[in-house]
Amino acid sequence: MLDWGRNWLTRHRHPVSLILHAVGIPMLVAACVLAIVQVVGWRWDLWWRPTALIVVSYFLQWVGHAIEGNDMGEIILIKKLLGRPYVAVAPRFQTRTDQTS
Repeated sequence: MLDWGRNWLTRHRHPVSLILHAVGIPMLVAACVLAIVQVVGWRWDLWWRPTALIVVSYFLQWVGHAIEGNDMGEIILIKKLLGRPYVAVAPRFQTRTDQTS
């Protein structure tokens, strides 16, 4: 878990990106909890609330990665599976150790 946290911090060095992720990630968690609560309560008519939270959450994180200059984690996973090149750490933030891994 410690390595995951270090890797995450390496990929999110820009202060604006960190702020956007600090808002977007909890929003995504809240959307999942809200979706479960609504399904258990048979509130199918309110499907748009967790959906809107998920869309806004991913949009904020996408903006953060655009500012950062690297790919989102989900995009990296897809590109890895397809054998495509990806940018894990923005070139302007890379150190020697980032380039070798």
